[in-house]
Amino acid sequence: MLIKEVNLENFTHLPQAIRNGANRVELCDNMAVGGTTVSYGVMAETVRYAHDHDIAAFVMIRPRSGNFVYNDLELRMMEADLFTAQKLGADGVVFGCLTADNQIDQEAMEMLIGAAGGMAITFHMAFDQIPAAQQPAAITWLADHQVTRILTHGAPLNEPLNLAALKQTIAAANNRLIILPGGGITDKNATKIATQLGVKEVHGSKIVGSLV
Repeated sequence: MLIKEVNLENFTHLPQAIRNGANRVELCDNMAVGGTTVSYGVMAETVRYAHDHDIAAFVMIRPRSGNFVYNDLELRMMEADLFTAQKLGADGVVFGCLTADNQIDQEAMEMLIGAAGGMAITFHMAFDQIPAAQQPAAITWLADHQVTRILTHGAPLNEPLNLAALKQTIAAANNRLIILPGGGITDKNATKIATQLGVKEVHGSKIVGSLV
């Protein structure tokens, strides 16, 4: 079965998304700027409703828009939000930390992975900012540190989905973690792209059609 992870800004369209066939939700506010953490109330009700309908709920942990280089205060905010997600029963969390030269911020990631306390972890599209030559080493580090999946477009988001780059990433991962393609995947092309890439999970805000 193809897992269709729908990217939602709030609770509003969750019931329709589930009716349309979504079998996992990634919850994040402010999608226009790449997503930030939702409020406690939105997180609580979304997780509850998702579980009542037997689907998993993942939560974005990101305190602001902009880059993925976080200072100590921002990391404390993210740690607190991870504890909240854990307390509310979220199945997974979605975050990523980079250094100023677009490498994985290993110290920050280790702290947040510890705070995730066993929830599934998705390293989000910050991955696409890591130079291609360094991505295989980044995949190895993430796989070795209990990261479950990498959400990637294979290119900057303002460019089309890069299937060739995604195939390289999937090969580099070598089944050590899940590569989750996203960005530009809709209900119209999800099955075709999943088949071309040989993946069992896809991600997008229109993965189960328009939700209006």
